[in-house]
Amino acid sequence: MKKTIIKVSGMHCASCVTVLTKALTKTEGVKSANINFSTEKASIEYDPKILDERKLVDTIKKKGYDGHVVKEHDHSIAVDESKKKKELNRLKRKVLISALFAIPTFILGMFFMKNPIPFQNYIMWVLATPVQFYVGKQFYQGAWAALKNKTSNMDTLIAMGTSAAYFYSVYVVLSGTGHQYFEASAVLITLVIFGKYLEAVAKGKTSDAISKLMKLGAKTATVFRNGKEMKIPIDDVKKGDRVIVKPGEKVPVDGIIIEGHSTLDESLVTGESIPVEKKDGDQVIGSTINKHGSFTFKATKVGSETTLSRIIKLVEDAQTTKAPIQRFADTISSYFVPAVLVIALITFLFWLGSGVGFALIAAVAVLVIACPCALGLATPTAIMVGTGKGAREGILIKGGEALETAHKLKTVVFDKTGTITKGKPVVTDVVGDVIDIAASIEKSSEHPLADAIVAKSTGELKKVTGFKALVGRGVQGTIGKTQYYLGNVRLMKEKKVDITKFKDKIESMETEGKTVMILASDKVLGLIAVADEIKEDSPEAVRQLRELGVDVYMITGDNERTAKAIAKKAGIQNYFASVLPEEKSRYVRKLQKKGKVAAVGDGINDAPMLAQADIGIAMGSGTDVAMETGNVVLMKDSLLDVPKAIHLSKLTMSKIKQNMFWALFYNSLGIPIAAGILYPWTGWLLNPMIAGGAMALSSVSVITNSLLLKRKKL
Repeated sequence: MKKTIIKVSGMHCASCVTVLTKALTKTEGVKSANINFSTEKASIEYDPKILDERKLVDTIKKKGYDGHVVKEHDHSIAVDESKKKKELNRLKRKVLISALFAIPTFILGMFFMKNPIPFQNYIMWVLATPVQFYVGKQFYQGAWAALKNKTSNMDTLIAMGTSAAYFYSVYVVLSGTGHQYFEASAVLITLVIFGKYLEAVAKGKTSDAISKLMKLGAKTATVFRNGKEMKIPIDDVKKGDRVIVKPGEKVPVDGIIIEGHSTLDESLVTGESIPVEKKDGDQVIGSTINKHGSFTFKATKVGSETTLSRIIKLVEDAQTTKAPIQRFADTISSYFVPAVLVIALITFLFWLGSGVGFALIAAVAVLVIACPCALGLATPTAIMVGTGKGAREGILIKGGEALETAHKLKTVVFDKTGTITKGKPVVTDVVGDVIDIAASIEKSSEHPLADAIVAKSTGELKKVTGFKALVGRGVQGTIGKTQYYLGNVRLMKEKKVDITKFKDKIESMETEGKTVMILASDKVLGLIAVADEIKEDSPEAVRQLRELGVDVYMITGDNERTAKAIAKKAGIQNYFASVLPEEKSRYVRKLQKKGKVAAVGDGINDAPMLAQADIGIAMGSGTDVAMETGNVVLMKDSLLDVPKAIHLSKLTMSKIKQNMFWALFYNSLGIPIAAGILYPWTGWLLNPMIAGGAMALSSVSVITNSLLLKRKKL
C-alpha cells in the first residue's frame, strides 16, 4: 500500500467531505481516504498496482472539485500566504458590497411599508439583484454541486430560501399584487457571507505551523571533506559526513559526537529548559543550539530522517487525518431540504383547484417560512459570541470546531516544562552560607544553572582566579588562597571530598526533582539546589479539571524521579516520563481510545502532540509553532484558563442546542400552517408576509439567545 496527500480546493462545507470520501473509498484500489475540510487535504492510502495518483485526482475532479498531489516535503502549498490573503479579501469585498445594497433594502422594506416612496418595489428589486446573483453566486454553485452529487447542504438551503423570497418578490412587482420580500433575501445572504468571512479569519493557521517548523532548521553545515573545512547547503549533507559545529551555531543534522565537548540548548526540540552537556559518543539533534565550545560529530540522520523533519511530518499527518466535525445543521439539511420541497409541491398541487395564485401563495409561504435563516445562524452566532467572550478572557479559540469539541473532553494532557512549571531554573534550597561564594565562581560560567545562582546572590561577588569548567561535573575556581569546587557527586568523588554527612539531604532533594550542587574546598561547605518550579496556579487548575470530570495526565522528557516529584506537587496522579518528542503524539493516540483528548504545551516539541489531540491548547508564552498548531491559545499563560475554556465550550454548546430547538420549532410549527392545514376549519391561510415575519422572528430569537452568552460568568 502507498500513501499520498492531495490538496483539494472547491469544498463548500462538511457535506462536501462526505461526498468526496464516499467517491474515493468506492474507487477500486483505495484502502482508506481521510479528508480534512479545514486544511483542504485528502490523505489517501491506495494500492499502486491497481491505480495511480492521477486517477485519484480525476476522481476528485469528476465530483466538481479540483486537486493536485502534494509531493513529500513540498510544503509550498501549505504556506501559500498570498492565496489565503486573496480569499479573505474576496470575502471581505463581498461582505461590503452585500451590506451596501442590503442595508437600504432592509430600511425600505421595514420602515416604508405603510408609506412607500415612489417606485419603491422597483428600487428594492434593483438593490436586491446584485446581492442575490453576485454575492450569492457561491451558494448557487454549492447547491448545484450538491445536486449533481445527489445530496444537499447549507448552500442548498440558502439558495432555495433566498430564491423563493427573491423570485416571488419579482412576481409581486411584475403583477402589482401582494407583498415583496427583497429585504429578506438580501439581508440573509449578507449575514451568511459575513459568517463565512469570520470563519475564514478564525480558521486555524495549520500551514503556518509547518512553515515556522521548517525555518528552525539550519540552512548550511560546515563539513570536513578532502582534508579541508567547507560550508555546504544543508541538503548536501550526507550520512557519515564529519560535521563541525562552533559556538552559537545550530546543529545542522542528527549525529554522534566524535571529538570535543559542549553544552547544547535542546529546548527547541525537547522542551526542557536546562541545557545538556555533550561529550564524545553523545547524540546531538539537528536544529538544537550549541552554547559553548566546538565539537565535531558524525552525521547519522539527514534529510527526512532528522528529528525536526519527523516532527514536521507528524504535525502534517495529525492535521490531515483529523476527522472533521459534521455540523448538526448539515445533517438536518440533508433530510430537511427534500422534505420542504415535497411539502411545497404537495401544497401547490393540493390548492391548485382554488386557483394558481392561491396555490402559489401557499407554496411560497411554505418555502419562505422554511428559509434556513435561523437554522443557518443557530451555530455560527453562538460560536461568534463564545469566541468573542473567550478573547476578552484571554482565551483565543481558532474557529468553531475547537469550541464544539472542548465540552466532550475526557482527558487533558499537560506538557511539563513551561506549562505546569515556569520553564526557568531557580535556586530553591541553600544549605550553609555558600551562595555568595558559589555565585562568585559561577559568574565566569555561561551555564543556565549558573545564571540562577548568580541571580540568587545579594552580596558582593569576589574575584576568582583559575576558573575552569569541568564538563559533566561542575566548575572550579580560586578565591584568595582557597580553591573551591562546585558541582555534582561525581566531582566530589573525583576530588576525594567526603559527602557522607550530606548524603541523605542530597538524595532527599533529588527525590523532589531538584538538581543539587555541592560547594567544597577540602570538605563540603554547603549545598545549593536548583529546580524548575511549578506555576502557582497549576494545582488549582488540576483540581478544577477533576471537578469537571476530566482525567489529567502529565507528559515529559524528564526522568522518572523528576516527573514523579513535579506530578505530586501539581496534584497529578497520572504521568508519562522519559518521552521523546516524536513519541508524545503516540501517547495522545492511546488516550484518544477512551474519548476526546486535549493536549496543553508551549514548545516546538509539543507541536505534534497538539496537532494529534482533539483540542490543542498552546500557552501564550510558548513558541510560535505551538501557538499556530494549537486550536486554543491561552494569552495569560495561566493554566486556570484550561478549565475556563472547557466551561465556555459547555455554555456555548448549550446555546447552540437551544438555538437549534427554536429554529426547528418555528419550522415544525410554521410549515403545516403555511401549507394551509388550518384553512378548512378557520378559513385562514398564512400570508407569505406573515411567513416572512415568522422567519425573521426565529432569526431574532436565535441571535438574541446567543447574545445572552455574554452575560455568563466563566
